[in-house]
Amino acid sequence: MLRSSMLAGVALMSAVSVAMGYDIKPKTPDTAFSGKLHPDIIGISSDDDAAKVGGVFEGYLKEFPNTKPQAIQQKFGNTDVTYATSMRFDSAASDAHGAETMVVQFTSPASGNFAYYITRDLGFAKDKQPTQQEMIQRVIDKYGKPTAIGDGRLYYFYKAGKIVSVKQKYTAESAVAALNDPINPRAAVALNDSNGRGSCVAVLKHVQAEQDKSLDRLATDAKGANCDGLLDVALSQGNARDRVGKAMFTLIDFKRITSAAKIDSDALAAGKNAPQKTPSSNSPKL
Repeated sequence: MLRSSMLAGVALMSAVSVAMGYDIKPKTPDTAFSGKLHPDIIGISSDDDAAKVGGVFEGYLKEFPNTKPQAIQQKFGNTDVTYATSMRFDSAASDAHGAETMVVQFTSPASGNFAYYITRDLGFAKDKQPTQQEMIQRVIDKYGKPTAIGDGRLYYFYKAGKIVSVKQKYTAESAVAALNDPINPRAAVALNDSNGRGSCVAVLKHVQAEQDKSLDRLATDAKGANCDGLLDVALSQGNARDRVGKAMFTLIDFKRITSAAKIDSDALAAGKNAPQKTPSSNSPKL
């Protein structure tokens, strides 16, 4: 059963616990991001577990005294082990800043309780909206050159430890033009592969449309994606055509989703087959 708690005071479980007579021995799932490539959103990446994300949330929200993060918790299988499946915060708009929402989804304790899906919906106050050119440059300064720009988005697709290249080059001006046009057809074709695996553009949009972002729900999409992970930055028009009113950041580690789903399935199966420990006697010790 899922339940929601205020993050403050929530006891996030240790990764190694005894429940229903067997040990949960966590394994670290594979990840799309290695070497120097560890994209993050406000410092949170798929390298982080729920305990660390909780600390980042609380530190970030010190500037938002009326905003409290929340954690959704559930039990692992039929055990008594409770863990955070997701965390979020929702900050209302004010004169100083726009509305902001952030959500992070986590694997189970068997697979380390790591983040695998991170989103940030960042609004800008009407008098503080950056230009599209400014915002594109900020994104590139943080994450590097994108795989492609189009459809109002900057796409970063990761494969074999690198950002996928479809040989698109942008100047400051051409990047703005590309942002406001459909994705280049040649780039779109290059993002498919000969084995029938779907373009990560299509997989991204399908995942974003899913109401249920649970690990099991996203595992099929992760297996069919023609990339190991992605970062997407969608820029919405503000109070003028060249202004950005909202930026939505999405970070998905497909490789971690696939690996963690397998680890979790094996752990649950092992738990069902494990011999149950006999309760110790209540007789006084002699």
